[in-house]
Amino acid sequence: MTIFKRFKPQYALLAGLALGTMLLNGQSTPRKTLDIYFIDVEGGHSTLYVAPSGEAMLIDTGSPGTRDVERIMDVINAAGVKQIDQLILTHYHSDHIGGLEELAKRIPIRHFIDHGTSVEEREPVPGFQKMYAELYAKATRTIAKPGDKIPFAGTNVVVVTSAGKTLKTPIAGAPGAGRPNPACADFKPRDESHVDPDNPQSVGIVMAYGKFRTINLGDFTWNVEKDLMCPNNPIGTVDLYITSHHGIDQSGSPVLVHGLQPRVAVMHNSTRKGGAIQTMQILHTSPGLEDIWQLHWAYAAGLEQNSPGLFIANMEEPAVIANVLNNPPPTFGQPRGPGGPPAGGAPGGAGRGAGGGGGRGGHTGPAFWIKVSANSDGSFTVTNTRNSFSKTYAARK
Repeated sequence: MTIFKRFKPQYALLAGLALGTMLLNGQSTPRKTLDIYFIDVEGGHSTLYVAPSGEAMLIDTGSPGTRDVERIMDVINAAGVKQIDQLILTHYHSDHIGGLEELAKRIPIRHFIDHGTSVEEREPVPGFQKMYAELYAKATRTIAKPGDKIPFAGTNVVVVTSAGKTLKTPIAGAPGAGRPNPACADFKPRDESHVDPDNPQSVGIVMAYGKFRTINLGDFTWNVEKDLMCPNNPIGTVDLYITSHHGIDQSGSPVLVHGLQPRVAVMHNSTRKGGAIQTMQILHTSPGLEDIWQLHWAYAAGLEQNSPGLFIANMEEPAVIANVLNNPPPTFGQPRGPGGPPAGGAPGGAGRGAGGGGGRGGHTGPAFWIKVSANSDGSFTVTNTRNSFSKTYAARK
């Protein structure tokens, strides 16, 4: 396991000066908790982590256009963040990297982390690689490898997947790390010939703040989840799991979810992308799972599988929900149902409009987020900003 030390030498002094300036200008706001913000980019992905020191890490930037960036900036401003200290791009699909160019105009980004060159010939965002190279040439960039540690003050961040490779050495001190994973015995591989090749290349991390642990694997897929978690589980258990791949059924296998035994899951979904019945059933049967929080009410989950409204950040109008139940529209990867409108976008951004993930027929009103505030003793509170409903989870005994 190595700690990132690939910074350009000429930036060492600048980094020290920047830190001093940041403190003098009050740009870093110390706090007692690790705060995590799950941002509504409607079927894309963007999650903000703010360390107790005030340092900020952003994972992914949503889809092209200004809408997702506006939503990201709303959360950044609400969190009191003035710069992004670490930006992880999990992989190069437009619903994950599309907002980068615009975001970089709005806020300084100090360090870029990715899995290296895309394995796909087509660029979902035309000209992205050239633009990206120009951005990281002015800052620093790291190509992540499993086992690398990402500096993020007061926390322990370990890369567990990158470029199709997975962590093999158990995370030191992690509860349950290195033990056999019973779920491996029943694993059934999936046909992944239709899966966009860059998805299993995703950079995935495990973050610990004291006894609190959370995981984010981007769009890591079903078959390579077995490579990570079998025969032994190198990660151990986590408190908070962000559903892989937006909660669609190309990811989130029992070997992953049941092996991690999360207490709480947050689904980074949209109405038509995520909330697959299989995904929900695997979550509901996971040992020790207490609640599923969702960014959106999911069409695919229907009446039986969606979480109660208290746990959903963005709800459809009752009349819309009634129509969906009576005339099921298509969801991500599913055929069109009777009476339903045309399907949304294709995987990785093909067919999407300027706004992004999972079909751009999303809501145009306020975009509410889910916030998690974690304490070093392992306890944490989850808040739905739509209705101010909060629930606190005591530390594991």
